Amino acid sequence: MIVYESLLTCPECGFQHKEIMPDNYCQWFYECVQCHKVLKPLSGDCCVFCSYGSVNCPPVQANGTCCTD
Repeated sequence: MIVYESLLTCPECGFQHKEIMPDNYCQWFYECVQCHKVLKPLSGDCCVFCSYGSVNCPPVQANGTCCTD
């Protein structure tokens, strides 16, 4: 079962916000709701959800591989 809701945690201020993940594209940027820092994926990750989310993005959950592979 694929989980589409993820709790993103900002590495700058620690603020957490629930977001719905897209299932048809990688989200490469996310602006923190509190401090407005623009998050980008960490090296080796395909999207901000894989880097800062409570669960990996839907393609990684389904296939075990990054959606950019």
